[in-house]
Amino acid sequence: MTDKAPVKPRTKLCLVAETRSDPEWCAIVAAALETTAAVTLVLMPPSGASGIAADDARPLVELAQKRDCAALLVDDVATARDVDADGVHLTWRPDIETAYGIARGELGARSIVGVEAGTSRHDAMTLGEAGADYVAFTLASTEETALDAQADLIAWWSDVFVVPAVAFAPGPAEQTARLAQSGADFIALHLPAGLAPDAIEDWARSAVAAIRLEADAA
Repeated sequence: MTDKAPVKPRTKLCLVAETRSDPEWCAIVAAALETTAAVTLVLMPPSGASGIAADDARPLVELAQKRDCAALLVDDVATARDVDADGVHLTWRPDIETAYGIARGELGARSIVGVEAGTSRHDAMTLGEAGADYVAFTLASTEETALDAQADLIAWWSDVFVVPAVAFAPGPAEQTARLAQSGADFIALHLPAGLAPDAIEDWARSAVAAIRLEADAA
């Protein structure tokens, strides 16, 4: 398996952001979405919180949808339905296949149900065959060998399957570029929670540039 092919022209960005409803944070998320032209906003609980509050999620969901960006909630089917989100993103767990079946049954075929397969080829194939809208591959650790394994998984999936692959990138530009080069349909980047409002556009431009590095060099 190789990751030497040029980055796919269709590689797009997904942003992962905490659910905080204060105006400054909403402005930061809006600026990031605008600058990156992200196609998906994945909303997760704030650091230290046990879940997603509907009142915090709703303005961010509306903000994304006004920009034709799908809004997904992490592991929270009930709140996703309450705030009219586009669907959910399910994190990997030992019973991920069961979790997918429950989410799909509650949300229906029109909602997006994306699923993390972690580092498991078996889970990825099973979830893809079950109808997941995308399969996400994550890092097992911060070691370079883990990045190698993630890139190999994406390259394998991209060569064999039509279900979109999402790569959760660790952040540094060269690693993000490598995952895009491996064949990921989407790159998911975490929006830094502590970023100052006047720095968000620079961060967002860097994120876009990272997935285009290899394409420009080709």
